[in-house]
Amino acid sequence: MALLEVKELDVRFALRHGDLRALRDLSFSLDRGERLGIVGESGAGKSVAAFTLLNLISLPGYIAGGSIRFDGQELVGLSDRRLRRIRGKRMSMIFQDPMMTLNPVLSIGEQMVECLKAHRRISSREAKRIALDKLSQVQIPSPEKRLDQYPHELSGGMRQRVIIAIALLLDPDIIIADEPTTALDVTIQAEIMALLLELCEHNNVGLILITHDLGVVNQVTQRMLVMYAGRIIEQGPTRDIIDTPQHPYTRGLIDALPQMATPGARLNQIPGSMPSLNNLPSGCAFHPRCGFVNDESGRPRPACLNQVPGFVNVGDIQTACHWVAEKQGKPMQTRTGEKSQSETSP
Repeated sequence: MALLEVKELDVRFALRHGDLRALRDLSFSLDRGERLGIVGESGAGKSVAAFTLLNLISLPGYIAGGSIRFDGQELVGLSDRRLRRIRGKRMSMIFQDPMMTLNPVLSIGEQMVECLKAHRRISSREAKRIALDKLSQVQIPSPEKRLDQYPHELSGGMRQRVIIAIALLLDPDIIIADEPTTALDVTIQAEIMALLLELCEHNNVGLILITHDLGVVNQVTQRMLVMYAGRIIEQGPTRDIIDTPQHPYTRGLIDALPQMATPGARLNQIPGSMPSLNNLPSGCAFHPRCGFVNDESGRPRPACLNQVPGFVNVGDIQTACHWVAEKQGKPMQTRTGEKSQSETSP
């Protein structure tokens, strides 16, 4: 049994003119010690997925359907009191901006000790010892000195190491890292990701890495999900998807990498932009931007325009694309609860 199982997750935001569906039919699993990447453009639903796993979405957001099972326990509908036994203890999260995560008026030591004492019945002295140990694990120099410092006294890379140390305080089974290196320069990014990978491998911690950086995903994760407009449109082993992407959107993301362009030429890009979630195109949400929406005669495929694609298997990769299914001559799985016509509005 997988450590984390997400099935048909449906997340909505109640707005004045109706519900906006932020996640649609989201299904994936994570084994103990496995590293999973979630990629896609801004607005694809990556961060909403991360927050939903820990039930951190706030009103007007809510879980409208689906299941999140952690170590055999259903989390959807669990009370806040019982969720607190899991959130931060067995499932930790690393947020994008450490300055927004750390409390600016409390020292690093106070924040770490407070976190430990909220979940364990230990003395302040023992909590401080554990905090020092975790700061040492994330390679922070002079950890005793750092305990008495405030967040503004540390560099961006140092603050992110503190966040990772806090995430490791209670020896979690899963760490969810939401764009953990966004605010850092390139050299510090590489150090932080190498550190996170080493810590997860050493402690057999499952990792869900949310990012738009395919290079990082390729280096760190074993499996990856590609999201578009609130849905998973491709999933499988990271190396297989990077080497042989099947979905036109995934191909576009990889072709847009700087190293894929001819030196001196313009960078490749996917035309158009991510559609608004309250006004999705009919059928496949990607079809207005897709270079394969037309058949050999130059006419749009009716299925692309009118039917939400299910998954088709290509080796170990699952991809949701009518063109791929046609090319492979393989049957397409249906998506549970999906309509053949669009869900253009909430």
